[in-house]
Amino acid sequence: MSELKITSLSASYGLAVALTDVSITLRKGETVGLLGRNGAGKTTLLKSIVNDPEISATGEVTVAGASLRKTPTYKVARRGVAWVPDNRRIFTSLSVAENLDIAKSRKAPGDQLDKVLANVPLVEKLLKRRGFELSGGEQQAVTIARALMGDPDFLLLDEPTEGLAPLIVEQLRTSISRLPSLFDLGVLVTEQNFRFVTELADRVHILETGQAVWAGAPDELVARPDLINRHLSVGEK
Repeated sequence: MSELKITSLSASYGLAVALTDVSITLRKGETVGLLGRNGAGKTTLLKSIVNDPEISATGEVTVAGASLRKTPTYKVARRGVAWVPDNRRIFTSLSVAENLDIAKSRKAPGDQLDKVLANVPLVEKLLKRRGFELSGGEQQAVTIARALMGDPDFLLLDEPTEGLAPLIVEQLRTSISRLPSLFDLGVLVTEQNFRFVTELADRVHILETGQAVWAGAPDELVARPDLINRHLSVGEK
């Protein structure tokens, strides 16, 4: 089974260390959640996986046993890893249909667009709209749909619920929960939204000040208010 394997990953911005010795494995067909307070290193981890040039990283990241460490960021998607950043980055001057069309990879099946539109909420009704006309929730949905058009093996979602209304968050959770089985991919999602992650993920990792401090099943974490208070400072609401 294909897997994305992160081994002893450390990262820094110049002299500022942001991540220290983190190891996570993500398999196709599962969802792994990454929780932590603001500044815990969650976004840095995703940026390190895709080799964002502003970060200096050590350790290893492999896909199906092949290293990504020397792969330029713009080529990482071709290796099967799609990144959905927290600032969404859609092409605002293009229509939604055009955003999706330019993202389709040659290896994607012919019905990929139909499959994406059927399984990502909101997008089908937005095809003729320009990027600058979309709300935050609509942009988030389009960004996820665009990533899926590349037919990835692994999908990295950075804070997908940030700034979204509760109804949109619930629609997004339902949609993301179906992606691993429908598209045969693995999802790694970073969040501060505790309930979103524990209701969605098969496994959960917690980061604190750039270090991995706990890993286990969502039910185990929900049953441990001491861990929640110590590392996340949130309740279950």
